Amino acid sequence: MRTLLNIIWLVLCGFWMSVAYVITGVIACIFIITIPFGIASFRIASFALWPFGRTIVSTAGSGAPSFIGNVIWFIVAGFWLALGHLVTGLLLMVTIVGIPLALADFKLIPISLAPLGKTIVRVNDPNALQVAGY
Repeated sequence: MRTLLNIIWLVLCGFWMSVAYVITGVIACIFIITIPFGIASFRIASFALWPFGRTIVSTAGSGAPSFIGNVIWFIVAGFWLALGHLVTGLLLMVTIVGIPLALADFKLIPISLAPLGKTIVRVNDPNALQVAGY
């Protein structure tokens, strides 16, 4: 079922949202100081391309540098990417088939607002809690 939802997701909105993250990552990597933002953007691009079967966990010990980076990210790119997810999710809610896709789109909003200090793991990964530091 996850594969079928991922294929439908890819066709309807996953490809375009992933392209938005790749463009953001390329722009962030142009400047040396924003390379961590570019890496985070590329990581989210893969999650936006194939989201079903994966989830987001917070990493332990990310601290103040991640918070400051997330504030900068929110101002520069996070708000606009989250707005894209919100609009796409609302459009997907129009049809019954699109409701699970819209929920996946809404699941991407928190990581698009604050990507630093978060890790993307498989849902059935037994080591996911160890990655999170729990």
